[in-house]
Amino acid sequence: MQPAQRTHAFGESTIREMTRLAIQHNAINLSQGFPDFDPPAEIMDAAVAAIRSGANQYAITWGVPALRNKLAEHYRSTLGWDVDPDVHVTVVCGVTEGIAAAFTAVLEPGDEIIVLEPAHENFYPTAIMTGAKPVAVPLQAPAYRFDPERVEAAITPRTRAFLLNTPHNPTGRVFDEGEVQAVIDLVLKHNLILITDEIYDRILYDGRVHKSPGGYEAVRDRTITIGGFGKTFAVTGWRLGHIIAPASVAQAVRKIHDYMTICAPTPMQHAAAAALNLPNSYYEQMTLDYHRRRDLMLGVLEEVGFQASLPEGAYYTMADYTGLDIPQAQWDSSRFARWLTTDVGVAAVPGTSFYTLDGYGVDSVRFAFPKKLETLRMAGERLAGMKK
Repeated sequence: MQPAQRTHAFGESTIREMTRLAIQHNAINLSQGFPDFDPPAEIMDAAVAAIRSGANQYAITWGVPALRNKLAEHYRSTLGWDVDPDVHVTVVCGVTEGIAAAFTAVLEPGDEIIVLEPAHENFYPTAIMTGAKPVAVPLQAPAYRFDPERVEAAITPRTRAFLLNTPHNPTGRVFDEGEVQAVIDLVLKHNLILITDEIYDRILYDGRVHKSPGGYEAVRDRTITIGGFGKTFAVTGWRLGHIIAPASVAQAVRKIHDYMTICAPTPMQHAAAAALNLPNSYYEQMTLDYHRRRDLMLGVLEEVGFQASLPEGAYYTMADYTGLDIPQAQWDSSRFARWLTTDVGVAAVPGTSFYTLDGYGVDSVRFAFPKKLETLRMAGERLAGMKK
């Protein structure tokens, strides 16, 4: 028995592989992007209360009303249009399912979708599984700025959609207003659908404020906005995301979600509704804490000899290791990341795992820093040992 041909076009997740390798070798896991600290007590209590009160069966497919109402309220402000919780909002099992549902709702077999690389490794396989063709366009290191001319050169008559992830994983870029406007101009010029991954919309640095591309009036009726709870509230294992879609495609999104997963975990949805009631002080403290983690992480890497990009958002940095005064600095990133995990005791992700384009990411690794400060300090001590 042979598997479907499309499954040969992609491999297993390198990120999850690095986590397994970290566990095997007792390495500090700075590869997979999950916190090593607990979420707010209020939302853990809300999850327990939901379980104990009987919220343990199937929810309404597109989300419990309390959560959809809170999301609609938030996105009315964020997007600037009348988001209806009964029409436009679908709660899904994480942004990963959100991307899959959005792709399946709008892409036909043979359609093309523009993906900026480096990119999260799930984008490419998800497009392949829908029968579409992902077309990669590189963001050039070290600035990783959006280049509209390079993107336009990749657009063909078969191009149907454009995927934009901001704040960006793995580079930490927050595309500025000019870059977002350039995206919008291309979307309108070529009659494309804009799909946005905004999972890190609350993790921003140096006074930046996230502006959802779907809030631009010109593309409101052609943008699918995808977000989630895992990163903001440190609950990546709860697998909760959401899709805000115009009525023209919202029903298709809901049908696909229904047959993919039926519903997101019911008690966690109730807890997520409680999370959206947290005061602004929670976000202020979170922002302060992530500035401390970022500064510590970058200080550690600079001291050792990495050339790391300064994150503007999210909680990752891409770090060039070729300036390290060690023989392993000449290795490709896949070999280097595995050595870093097995011999140094700090797990990172090879840069090549974020590209389908040849020759990119060969000299860099991604570090994730949503960790306790003491975890990052311990990682720094281990990394410093490379120079001895």
